[in-house]
Parts: sequence; C-alpha cells; structure tokens
Amino acid sequence: MNTHLSRRHYLRSSSAIIALPVLESLGFRRFASAGTAATAEAPPKRLIFLGFGWGVTESTWYPDIDHPGSDYELPQGLAPLARHKADFSVVQGLWNRYSNEGHWGSTMWLTGANRYAQPGQSFSNSISADQVAAEKLGLHTRFSSLHFNGTEGDMGQSGHGPGLSLAWNVSGKPVAGLNGPLAAYHRLFAKDNTPIAQQRALLAEKRSVLDAMLDNAKTLQRGLSSADNTKVQEYFQSIRDIETRLSKDEQWIGAPQPAAPFSEPKPGLAGRDEIALIYDIMIAALQTDSTRVLTYRQPVQSLLSSLDIKVFPHDMSHYHTTLGEKLDASQRRDIAQSELLAGFLDKLKATKEADGTSLFDHVALAFGSNIRTGHHLSNCPTILAGRGAGLKLGHNIIAPKDTPLCNAWLTMLHGIGIQAERHGDSTGILSEILA
Repeated sequence: MNTHLSRRHYLRSSSAIIALPVLESLGFRRFASAGTAATAEAPPKRLIFLGFGWGVTESTWYPDIDHPGSDYELPQGLAPLARHKADFSVVQGLWNRYSNEGHWGSTMWLTGANRYAQPGQSFSNSISADQVAAEKLGLHTRFSSLHFNGTEGDMGQSGHGPGLSLAWNVSGKPVAGLNGPLAAYHRLFAKDNTPIAQQRALLAEKRSVLDAMLDNAKTLQRGLSSADNTKVQEYFQSIRDIETRLSKDEQWIGAPQPAAPFSEPKPGLAGRDEIALIYDIMIAALQTDSTRVLTYRQPVQSLLSSLDIKVFPHDMSHYHTTLGEKLDASQRRDIAQSELLAGFLDKLKATKEADGTSLFDHVALAFGSNIRTGHHLSNCPTILAGRGAGLKLGHNIIAPKDTPLCNAWLTMLHGIGIQAERHGDSTGILSEILA
C-alpha cells in the first residue's frame, strides 16, 4: 500500500469498512526535518475541464472587448455568475489555429492538434491537457483521471465532435468516459465484494493475455511497411495504457471505496438535473481524493429539452440567420449553463480541506468550448477559475492577436506543477492570465 493510503483512516466493524476523508486530528500531518516544527500537509492541486458544444450567444455572452480589466460589466449570458465575479476571469482572443470543423466543440479543444498531421489520414489527434496532468497528479490516487459525459445517446446532438470524452491519450486516441450520473456514481462508490485473492488472480490473467498479445504483435511487426509499423506502435501504446490501468488496480486492491455522500441516483436523469448531479459527484471525487484530474463533456441536447426548448441544437447554433426562437434558445442555454457553473463554484468554495482552506483554493478550472458560435472557431469561449494555479481572477482579459488556446492550457499546467515545455500548438506561457 502506498504512503498516501497509509495516512488514511477507516471505520471498521464486523461487517463493513468505510474510508474517512483525510483529517488533521487523525494524523493528516507531515513533519519537517529534525529540529523544525510540524506543519500540516498542503492539500494537492487539482485540474478540472468543463466543455460544451455549439458555442455561445456571441452578443450576450462575451464582455465588452473595449473594457478589459476588473471594471467590466457582466453580460446577460454570464449574469448568474455575478456572486463569483471576483473569482473567475473571461479570456478572449484564444483559438486552436488548426481547427477547421465547425461542429467539433470538444475534439481538439484540449489538444490543439492538427487533424491532418498524419500524411494520408483524414483524422489524427494528440494528447489532451488533462492527460498531461494525470501522468503526475494521478500517481497517488485511485483513478489517474476521471471523465464524465452526458447520458449515452445525447453526445451526437451536443456539438462535441468525435471522441469518447474530452480526453485523448499520448497517442492521440480517445479515452473512454462515464456516461451519465449513474455510471459515474458506480465507478466511484460501488463496492467490490470479490475476495482479494480472486481479484489478484483475475488481474494476473489479464496480464497474461496482454503479454501474449504483445508477443504476437512483435512477431507480426517484422517486415511491415512504415505505415503499418506506425499502426503497430499505436497498438503497443494501447497495451501500455492497459498495463498502467492494471498496475493501478493492483496498487489499490484491498483499499475500500470511499463512502458515498448521497444515495444512488435514479436512472433516467437528463439535462439540467443531470449536470447538477455530475457536479456533485465531481465534488465528492475531489473531496475523497479519488482523483485530482476531472473532465466533463457536457450534454446540450438534453439540457435544452429540460428547459422545454423545442429548437434543434444545431439549428440553435445558427441563430444568426433567423434570430427569433433560435436566438432565445441560445440565450436561455447560456444562462442555464452559467447558473449551473455558479452552483458548482459555490460548492468548491464551501467544501473544506483538512487545513481549513477550500477545494476552490487548490483547483484550476476551465469552462468553455472550441466553437465560438455557428461554425466560427476563433475567440473560443473561455472562463478560468480557481486559485490553484496562480491565475488572475476577476478580470475580462484580452489576449494578444492569434494567441493559441494551448498557451492557456500550458500556463495552467505550469501553475499546478506540471513543467511541460509545450502543449499542442502552444507558443509559450500566457502571462496575461497570471496573477
């Protein structure tokens, strides 16, 4: 069991074992070198990406570009965030220069990749910012990262584009997400009653299968063309990813799942209620230190339905052509998303760490989309919040012309202790967003 687990305490009875959150009074401390005073262990850094499709209502979501700084007026679409105005910034002028698909709100959002980077292929991607962070932040948690989606079947009409979540691995392959609150709840809190010996045997069997597959692939690789060898290398990376997950499972055998903070959600939740519950599950995942890296590819179609909006999501995104009910739908969508985000920020601020600070104090959060509006891919809607990465908060920030969105992601990564040289199409740190 790793050092992180050894600091945890449990309630035990003859029939149950329940993990407690880290508590200073139960020894959640570390001691400095001999002769110095003991100090409380600093809470870990966390990274959250909240992505949505179809963009925003341009005229009523973005603050006035001519009024940068802290003395700006919140537009209609962001008005529900007024109580948090000092604790988030809107960043304008960011974009992914290789983006060329007006219906892909998430596919390249965290990668900044050129889909035509591989000769002869119509699609390729690269690693997403969350997975860069997960390589380090995920070392001491049960899950290196967790990825939430809307309920299955909704994503096709939510303007996200190809992918299984917001996350893409080091080979640019999609990382699977959890579809809806029920799947997310079970992943975090469901108890595995399989005897430990049997769990170990099952993992050993999976490793044996992987070894056989790897041997066969290495044999096959001899004499292949360059293009085929590239595909085999991608296959090897997939095997390594599975091995990493198996190692993580082995590391946590015998460690109980955290106690669920609320009862199992009812199946069939959708739209506004679904998003609010996923936010609650994300809070629980952070509070129990189950993971430190979270993404959420949010539903749009079911959100509209829950607001009793009849306009088709794609039609709503092209409100410019006819205005009327399409414009109204777009603006109501913006307000609902802002209300939900405001509630999430409330809970991040209210949830306390062992040292008396809040989750908000140790989180770096981005909320946005790769699409501005319609098919327009410049000036990606971007909100940054949380005090965990040294970001400038409470401002309307105007980035220099043609600034890559990945500059913001690189800056956030550095702020949480991930010293990446570059990310995607980044050209450097975005100093404008630093406090």
